[in-house]
Amino acid sequence: MNEFLRRRERFVKAMGDAVAIFPSAPEVTRSNDTDFDFRQDSDFYYLTGFEEPNAILVLAPNHPTIKSALFVMPSDKEKETWNGRRAGLEGAKTLVGVDATYPTSEFETRLGEFLETSGRLYYSFAGVRALNEQIESRLRHYRRARARDDGGPFEVIDPSVLVHELRVIKSAFDIAGMRRAVEVSGLGHVAAMRYSRPGMHEYEVEAIVEYVFASHGAQAPAYPSIVTSGKNLAIIHYRTNRDLIPDGSLVLVDAGAEVDYYCGDITRTWPISGKFSSEQRAVYEIVLAANMRALELCRPGKKIGSDVNDAAARVLVEGLIDLGLLQGSADEHLEKGTHKRFTLHRIGHWLGLDTHDVGSYRHGGDWRPFEPGMIVTIEPGLYVADDPDVPQRFRGISVRVEDDVLITSSGPDVLSSGVPKSIKAIEQVVAEGRSTAQALIA
Repeated sequence: MNEFLRRRERFVKAMGDAVAIFPSAPEVTRSNDTDFDFRQDSDFYYLTGFEEPNAILVLAPNHPTIKSALFVMPSDKEKETWNGRRAGLEGAKTLVGVDATYPTSEFETRLGEFLETSGRLYYSFAGVRALNEQIESRLRHYRRARARDDGGPFEVIDPSVLVHELRVIKSAFDIAGMRRAVEVSGLGHVAAMRYSRPGMHEYEVEAIVEYVFASHGAQAPAYPSIVTSGKNLAIIHYRTNRDLIPDGSLVLVDAGAEVDYYCGDITRTWPISGKFSSEQRAVYEIVLAANMRALELCRPGKKIGSDVNDAAARVLVEGLIDLGLLQGSADEHLEKGTHKRFTLHRIGHWLGLDTHDVGSYRHGGDWRPFEPGMIVTIEPGLYVADDPDVPQRFRGISVRVEDDVLITSSGPDVLSSGVPKSIKAIEQVVAEGRSTAQALIA
């Protein structure tokens, strides 16, 4: 728990003379009396490592004796028989390393003793309505009584600004977790290449990917897996995954494993036939070149929104011109944005406890430079729609190649480097898989 204690200490140092309240994620109904699988709020987990719902963390550095408190569900033998074990008050105190633990039912009655230690409160009103109402009621009381008592918070600040900045730079603990999540993610992608066959549906490839995730310890996919082919290839966040993969089509798999809350996010594109056609190869090589160029620039001081994105965009545009899909100069297209009908999205995003991880991309209006410890995705793509103004031989070909990259003082550390992405390597993996009768599930 030293890692979570260190994080709380860093947050308290950043917030200074204040009180902070962080609720856990709520349980969410899926249908009737069935809930979705519970997944803890990332900020709450970042500060506590505690995985149960109906919990509240309070940080009050000015309190005379209780600087940190956790409100949790108490032990309940009957409910635990139905829904699983709880840490309980003593267990939660030991697990999280706080000064005190209380039943969640006592939060409202104990709230005042913490709030009255400071004039500032860090709290986001994005959570459960009942908790918001309890805090709002207490704040209204302090507002009415301020002239007499001069107590309680008079300023409320969203804590995410501080927490999310802490999460941008990964610790050694974070990096180890990310390496494992990306490793498991990569195994799923390689298995999809090896064990897919012509005549499969998209959902069958999805099943291969997610079976491998689970068999290597992932608690869940980091996000709904995208397995797209044929007419669906140009849908960026396609999640239906139900169609029969057309003969000769590319298959684009965008999937990542979540392992102990850390998220992988990898995309690979490959031919269901096992061999790229000449047109598929031409488009793929452009995207791969953009991916490699962007990776070269993942160094401290470079900026994802300008240096990296612009360099990758130039490679894509020059490639589109070479294919005849664009005419004119690269500078003209980049200035006017006319290439965006084929590129559709920017180059990448932060990655960590969330797939689209938190933290600002700009400081003072300008793109922030990379620093060691940041983890970012690099995912250029080209999407050629089935439009009459596009040469017939290129219609419907879409490619994305995505890697996960740790910024280090010596340059990029591509965490997903073990997942094949050259045309030769991909075709070799597919061929090896089809030359053996070995089953995925023995």
